Amino acid sequence: MKNIFGLSLLAMLLTVGCGPSEKEIFDKAMDIHERVITLDTHVDINVNNFTEEKNYTQRLDTQVDLIKMEEGGLDVAWLVVYTGQDTLSEEGYAAAYENADAKFKAIHRLVEELAPNEMELATTSAEVRRIVAEGKKVAMIGVENAYPVGEDLSRIEEFYNRGARYMSLSHNGHSQFVDSNTGERDNEWMHDGVSELGKKAIAEMNRVGIMIDLSHPSKKANMETMELTKAPVIASHSSARAVYDHSRNLSDEELLKLKETGGVVQAVAFRGYVDGEKHAAWQEASRTILEEEAEKIGFELVGWSDIREMSDEEREEYMEMYRTAQDNAEPRIENEVNIQNPPVDVSDFVDHIDYMVGLIGIEHVGISSDFDGGGGVYNWMDASETFNVTHELVKRGYSEEEIAMLWSGNLLRVLDEVQAVADKL
Repeated sequence: MKNIFGLSLLAMLLTVGCGPSEKEIFDKAMDIHERVITLDTHVDINVNNFTEEKNYTQRLDTQVDLIKMEEGGLDVAWLVVYTGQDTLSEEGYAAAYENADAKFKAIHRLVEELAPNEMELATTSAEVRRIVAEGKKVAMIGVENAYPVGEDLSRIEEFYNRGARYMSLSHNGHSQFVDSNTGERDNEWMHDGVSELGKKAIAEMNRVGIMIDLSHPSKKANMETMELTKAPVIASHSSARAVYDHSRNLSDEELLKLKETGGVVQAVAFRGYVDGEKHAAWQEASRTILEEEAEKIGFELVGWSDIREMSDEEREEYMEMYRTAQDNAEPRIENEVNIQNPPVDVSDFVDHIDYMVGLIGIEHVGISSDFDGGGGVYNWMDASETFNVTHELVKRGYSEEEIAMLWSGNLLRVLDEVQAVADKL
């Protein structure tokens, strides 16, 4: 049974002082949210939150922890083994592998040592359904950037054996396997799509049963990947480029090709990809208020480059003051900024779902947050507000069957089909 308490104030108000139709919609959404399996394909992690002293059994300052998942009725979180792009060298590959290794170990520590009674790792759709039926939360593993593989393709099978069930072949920056979407900034490319090593990696991912993730490579690399793969592909956290033109979103051509492979695109609640211009206007107005509140407590805001150069003690002190300024600014942002410059919200996010469903069909669209990696839209700013996505879908007329497909059914179908291809190969 889901225990959904983390509703936004807006959602809760709909049960009070509203006409029957609003209450009926809200109640219907609650019932559907209770019954469907809700699955988010992209949640970033920090290994410092996977220790005895500090972990997901506690209410952390992260967007996802077990408490927030319970409050919002989020059943499945794909925890991401993310590595940023660095030099294509033995030293770079070794450091990247060390980073990936630490994140794999952290996820296994969570489900095996820290919270075995609350959360379990799943690698198949059958395991997901069993774990949810037992009343536990589900962890799954995705790899964001295959850079840690280096040039040793046996690591693909190693990552599979450690629980990974999807992997992207690049992040922000060209990898040894494919060009990144970031090449659009200066029109500079390394491979003109997929490298020879990348072609071998695609074949190996098909062989072992890891879903290929299109969310960061270039359009040309993605189109070539979809020609080469023998299994359906996914985009673990991307939205529609036709709705908002950003290189991290997928073009109509890519979406139609993804449908052709039988794949699924997981619309992402990342404000800059949902509506970057709207978010920039809100951000600028909010920043002004934050600066004013910081000045009142004698605190100066600095850039991330300055923060990275601080000692651990200095950074901790800075962040404590930053959070105080944020807390003081929050009611002013709510009352002053959000009226004149409304934030990117759940409705804007679901616009992308609507568009992609219209273009490629309900069977090929899903949902992701990119929480703790920059994701979140107003009324779905952390896992405790997950119900609000279902509520918006019900308001737009989606049926329970369709909502179940969007939240998990489509992604789990692709997972099964990719593993079936691997069995044949």
